[in-house]
Amino acid sequence: MPLLRTVRDAVGDWIDRVGLEAPARLALAAFGMVILLFTGLLSLPAATQSGQRAPFVDALFTATSAVCVTGLVTVDTGSYWSGFGQGVILIAIKVGGLGIMTLASLLGLAVSRRIGLTQRILAAGEARATGLGDVKHLLRTIVIVSTVTELSIAFVLFWRLLAHHEHLPTAIWHAIFYGISAFNNAGFTPDPNGIVPFAGDPWFRMPIALGVFVGGLGFPVFLNLIRAWRRPAEWSLHTKLTIVMVMLLSVISAGLLALFEWNNPNTLGQYHQSTRFWQTLFISVNQRSGGFSAIDHGQMHEHTWLLEDVLMFIGGGSGGTAGGIRVTTVAVLILAIWAEARGRRDIEAYGKRIGTEVLRLAVAVTIISLAFVIIGAGVVLAQTTGTVLPYRPDTVGLRLDEVLFEVVSAYATCGLSTGITGHLPADAKLTLTILMFVGRLGSVTIAAALALNRQRRVIRYPSERPLIG
Repeated sequence: MPLLRTVRDAVGDWIDRVGLEAPARLALAAFGMVILLFTGLLSLPAATQSGQRAPFVDALFTATSAVCVTGLVTVDTGSYWSGFGQGVILIAIKVGGLGIMTLASLLGLAVSRRIGLTQRILAAGEARATGLGDVKHLLRTIVIVSTVTELSIAFVLFWRLLAHHEHLPTAIWHAIFYGISAFNNAGFTPDPNGIVPFAGDPWFRMPIALGVFVGGLGFPVFLNLIRAWRRPAEWSLHTKLTIVMVMLLSVISAGLLALFEWNNPNTLGQYHQSTRFWQTLFISVNQRSGGFSAIDHGQMHEHTWLLEDVLMFIGGGSGGTAGGIRVTTVAVLILAIWAEARGRRDIEAYGKRIGTEVLRLAVAVTIISLAFVIIGAGVVLAQTTGTVLPYRPDTVGLRLDEVLFEVVSAYATCGLSTGITGHLPADAKLTLTILMFVGRLGSVTIAAALALNRQRRVIRYPSERPLIG
């Protein structure tokens, strides 16, 4: 096929040229094009249960939420979208979870049995590989770990769904959907009731929680653990910081959630003691990125919303399916504060020194992300000035705590909601769509751009220390 080879070579040359000149721009364009593709598919009449075309805003919002593995929805996934529409959403989740650049590298490897330098750089940036030599192993790990985990979750859930009297074809479809959605931290559910009816079934809830946990660790951690899972001393600093922070945040979130909501009759308080325990464990895992709603978050206390805002903003591990600014970013900031408090010159952890360029990058990602959240919350507040919620007809406009929760959930690609998403005006939905897109790629490309933008200067100005605090 000479023509096919010519087209393939031309596309490859274009990717190499653009990738070397502006890899961040290529990543943004690729994600944008994929979102538009899935938006078009969801706009088809066959994608809805009614056979009518979905409004463009809802199709765009859903496609962006799926590709960015967020989970926020303006319409119910199980009752609004047809089997075809749900299939499109599931494929979008899988594509978004793997990452467009990673998927492109896999296809290139399958066709040519090799990966070019630019493709290695792009894949390393997408999946946070520690070096170009790790990319092939990393891509293999991505495929193996994601597929095995998703199928394992689906296998366990299949039997639980049969036990809950679902028909065989429905049980198979729902099990596969939940398996992919869980590992990719997407939070989409294929049926209108979601996972709420399974509150007292830990054999259904815990596999989903495990998938969310594993998917949120990050692929570089998988690669490191597979190579040296019996030798913790050989784990990289990134792996150690990720595991410690994830475990610590899970314990803190579970403890505070139980403290805040244990006796709330509208949330945990409505269940038996043992069910409350399993609910608390499940929610504590999902609070940072999973997005599966085990209870009505709109009925939680406001201080619980604040807790979840912080956890969603932190997110999960780098190079995985989780969102947020990532746990290693927070770990570096905490270690910097600890070093400053003890009067130490260097930032140290596990016998390693963390360079100042890493600290500057962590500060930049955190401040820029905070700016997006603050600006986004202000814009959505302005756009919802006259909004009236059907379950609160006596109040005009939305409160700051509700809007902030929704904005953080969108930017951190978590997917939890207080229930206002579907009632937002079209312009506010578009704002959240932008935040999901920026949250999935913005901090990644910003970090990559800052990391690659290293200038050598011959002249250095004399130092002077301004007053801080």
